[in-house]
Amino acid sequence: MKFTIQRDQLIDSVQDVMKAISSRTAIPILTGMKIEAKQHGITLTGSDSDISIESYIPAEEEGIVNVEDIEEGSIVLHAKYFPDIVRKLPEQHVEIIADENLKVTIRSGKAEFNLNGQDAEEYPQLPKLQTDDSFEIPTDLLKSLIKQTVFAVSSMETRPILTGVNISLTNNLLSFTATDSHRLASREVPVQSNVEFTSIVVPGKSLNELNKILDDTSETVEISVTNNQILFRTKHLNFLSRILDGNYPETSRLIPEQSKTVLHVKTKDLISSIDRASLLAREERNNVVKLSTLENNILEITSNSPEVGRVSEELTVQSIEGEELKISFSSKYMLDALKVMEVDEVKIDFTGAMRPFIIRPENDPAMLQLILPVRTY
Repeated sequence: MKFTIQRDQLIDSVQDVMKAISSRTAIPILTGMKIEAKQHGITLTGSDSDISIESYIPAEEEGIVNVEDIEEGSIVLHAKYFPDIVRKLPEQHVEIIADENLKVTIRSGKAEFNLNGQDAEEYPQLPKLQTDDSFEIPTDLLKSLIKQTVFAVSSMETRPILTGVNISLTNNLLSFTATDSHRLASREVPVQSNVEFTSIVVPGKSLNELNKILDDTSETVEISVTNNQILFRTKHLNFLSRILDGNYPETSRLIPEQSKTVLHVKTKDLISSIDRASLLAREERNNVVKLSTLENNILEITSNSPEVGRVSEELTVQSIEGEELKISFSSKYMLDALKVMEVDEVKIDFTGAMRPFIIRPENDPAMLQLILPVRTY
């Protein structure tokens, strides 16, 4: 195998693929990165058997030559050293040669590295997904769906199914839902698709890595689902993740139908106010902040930490409708929910001090955040 490649292109691909490589894997060869050279371009692959990432660098694209002098072949290189070497090479052009004894030479300018490679034949074959059953979605929309839900997955392995985001696609409505049983985040968006599936659960870890790799563009991502894998595919990237086993809990019944108190409030003001109140609640286990409605559209936000002190602040909101209310909640959960909303104004529906409450953008009912209050005695 032999090729000469632009260093910047190689660095970008190596960084993407590294997100799937773990040093803690039961299969030793998976600590390496597979490099495959074909006349049309170079493919890099990394996998930890939960996530697999393939990054493709075309030999030529839109008249720009990325890779030249290609002799076809493949090799696996140790991922502990290869990325650092590539990053520190002196010149723009990088020549990589692998001989039949799996010895690899990396040259750039006057620098030359010799590495021992491994046989690419021993690298596990990635499952090939049938892409007939696929649908497309703009990349930036997918990124915001992930961002607005994945933070609410559980970090506890006691209920593994809750460490993932539940995705369904029915009647051209794509839905993402995540919950750790103390809070819930969900959003629905319309998509044009002939595909339907009721519930697949993708690990939160996979979606976080995918979100880091995807560029903020309006170009589309193609998504294909089989019984135990999901594939996200862009022009130069295949991102494959396993799907979690098990049944996701029915979350729709958690969402209250009616409300007793409704707040309309500027998102930024509420974030700042809760953020200040939480300064004294940091040491407490739940970072509890208390919210009380007063007359004349005023909210009182307080936090009391016996060892540290007390903070209270009055906030004038757009409107308060319904019964008066005193409720306590985790400031962390509230801030997480408000920060991903990306809207100027939110509507919060309460059904009493001990019932879950719902936060929605003022004019987008398709997105919601649900938070369970905290009992304070």
